[in-house]
Amino acid sequence: MEHPVLTLDGPGGVGKGTICLRVARETGWHILDSGSLYRLVGLEAARHGIDLDALPNPQIVTQLAEIAKNLDIDYVDRGDHLGILLGGEDVAELIRTEQVGALASKVAAVPEVRAALLARQRAFARPPGLVADGRDMGSVVFPRAGLKIFLTASAEERAKRRYKQLIEKGIGANLPGLVAELKERDERDTQRSASPLIAAADAHVIDTTHMSIDEVANAVLDELRQRYDL
Repeated sequence: MEHPVLTLDGPGGVGKGTICLRVARETGWHILDSGSLYRLVGLEAARHGIDLDALPNPQIVTQLAEIAKNLDIDYVDRGDHLGILLGGEDVAELIRTEQVGALASKVAAVPEVRAALLARQRAFARPPGLVADGRDMGSVVFPRAGLKIFLTASAEERAKRRYKQLIEKGIGANLPGLVAELKERDERDTQRSASPLIAAADAHVIDTTHMSIDEVANAVLDELRQRYDL
């Protein structure tokens, strides 16, 4: 028997993580932050001194695949955010930096890394259900998910949201730079040959450019309640 799965896909900075956590709390379902897996591989690669600019060097590819297979990861609800433990160390804030995000985008374009993480991601689907956040959850990882949502927003709006988050945390940021970085990442994610960022044919697309977090969360929950007895 397949367990209930909600997939939340979309480009970087669209608010998938926040919506994912809200929905999981409302439903009591488990969380899969698939983007964190690629960020964790990117972080570990940097910590091991692996030069991602050398891709697709076969030796680098092999090293990355091994890192992906052996990640020691767990998710913990911290109240105001999702804690992400790597070997017991909470790296949730560290992996959300733009630098690690850029590493993750490069790592995610490596088919061997995606293959190593695929079975691992599917194993998160267990009772009572799963909220899976990522870029290819509905199109590749959970193609038979009961509900697929694709969140989108303009690069300018996503950059404003990210800028606000960084400033509130006391981290310096440059808005035009964030816009440029998001557009560059979008280009890489949509054009890569391995599991490109794309809305599944049966996904419900929500443009969040002019919506609040509450409005988006309620829209997703409304769709979910139409499919499951919650």
